[in-house]
Amino acid sequence: MLSVEETGTLISSAQSGDEAAKERLIKENLPLVKSIVRRFKGRLEYDDLMQLGAMGFLKAVMGFDASYGVRFSTYAVPMIAGEIKRFLRDDGAVKVSRWAKTLSAKIAAYLDEVAKGGGAQPTVDELAEKFGCERCDIVFALDTSRFVVSLSDDSGEDGAPLEDRIAGGSTPEDGIDGLMLRESIMQLPERERKIIFLRYYRDKTQSEVAGELGVSQVQVSRLENKILCKIREKMDAGE
Repeated sequence: MLSVEETGTLISSAQSGDEAAKERLIKENLPLVKSIVRRFKGRLEYDDLMQLGAMGFLKAVMGFDASYGVRFSTYAVPMIAGEIKRFLRDDGAVKVSRWAKTLSAKIAAYLDEVAKGGGAQPTVDELAEKFGCERCDIVFALDTSRFVVSLSDDSGEDGAPLEDRIAGGSTPEDGIDGLMLRESIMQLPERERKIIFLRYYRDKTQSEVAGELGVSQVQVSRLENKILCKIREKMDAGE
């Protein structure tokens, strides 16, 4: 394993055009690249994933600056994962649950119909009533599909706090792509989706959620932790 000083020296050489330094860095950091690639197992051929990972790694090498104040590996991890994720997204290979995809397609068609008819843009609640589902399902379906819609809703949905809980913040590798997170949420049973929605998208306290569900705060706490573990396992398995 290279020391911090050796890594810094090799990076400087690589940035100056030293191909041998690049090759040495790739060789020494191969375990790191593989650890990221494993997260995307099954989405592409392994060799293709490794090639994308190597491309992301080299971009990290060429863009790293010691003045950033972080270890090179900390900087490289999101670069490697980002290269793979961008390809998957651009190639349309990111898996979206069939249910979410079907719902989002119906919503898109309905919004287009309303717009053409000159009607007022429906709210999240109106869409939920229209399609006979929970409002959280509407939010997740739109978010998962990356539709850019401005709905008349002041809920201020934001997945960042949930991503922090799932990732734990312990290592750079624990960072989770928002789209993949929402895919995992969409695969949860309806009651579990509702708990996550109320807690992290509506900023409800556990006591408030307990009141809505007719259970105790302790039960909500246990259920929430169980759900978060389930989501984390899905993300680790790349499902």
